[in-house]
Amino acid sequence: MATPRRYGACCAGRSLTPSPSPDESDPLALPVPLTIGVLADTHVVAQGVRRLDPAIPDLFARLGVGLILHAGDVNTASVLRLLEEVAPVLAVQGNGDDADLRASLPLTVRFRVGRFSFLLLHGHGDRTARTAARRHAGLVDGVVYGHSHIARSEIVDGTLLLNPGSAADRRWQPHFGVGLIRVTADRVTPDLILFDDPRHLGNIS
Repeated sequence: MATPRRYGACCAGRSLTPSPSPDESDPLALPVPLTIGVLADTHVVAQGVRRLDPAIPDLFARLGVGLILHAGDVNTASVLRLLEEVAPVLAVQGNGDDADLRASLPLTVRFRVGRFSFLLLHGHGDRTARTAARRHAGLVDGVVYGHSHIARSEIVDGTLLLNPGSAADRRWQPHFGVGLIRVTADRVTPDLILFDDPRHLGNIS
């Protein structure tokens, strides 16, 4: 697999058909099949008590994830380094990230997997994170976003919009969440994995 730039209870999935005219100008193209791990809003600050539970990278490793997306509000780079022990990571900056991450992470990342085009963003700076994601509906095959801490998987104008929720800071939401996107030559299949306790992730295969 081409190596991306490295930045230093289950819900039923839906499937999509590929866009007919891939944009060859996309800077990163990855081969299929590929399983992608998705997370956002980990909010792990350097001097805080919150940590990314090891059960999450363990889950991604066990499921054979070949790429990990972090949709912003990492807060400190240690989270990305932990994820990179499992697979290459693509990440974007969020409004809560520290100065070093804001300096090194882009606001958006565009990439392709096979015939499918994807956009990764955080979702801040608009009326809602979902509004920010919906602006790209019909323009790419998939948008991964965060910011709201609200796990959601939907298809709008033929585009998958996936927010995994937060893997470590659920705030007012009933569950923590991470996502999976399985991409084959002719299909994109997303899943949301919602959990109350990271130890429950050991039951997912």
